[in-house]
Amino acid sequence: RTCDQLRCTACDFRVSLFNDYVWDQSCDYLFFRNNMPELSKLRAKMIKKKGARAYACQCSWRSIEELTDLQTEPRLRWVCGKH
Repeated sequence: RTCDQLRCTACDFRVSLFNDYVWDQSCDYLFFRNNMPELSKLRAKMIKKKGARAYACQCSWRSIEELTDLQTEPRLRWVCGKH
């Protein structure tokens, strides 16, 4: 289970999530900075992968393929945006 209202405290952007996708290895900071939150532009670096989930804000991104505690990753500054 995950919060679907995550917000990044670094860039103050809502964290988008995409079920059954992972991010391409070539993704970088400028890609997300220039293309968030436009799904049509983000699709260029999304790879279909059943059971995975791709997360991104304007400054950070992460692909998850198994149960993972995102709070253990210090570079991610994502918090619940409150429901």
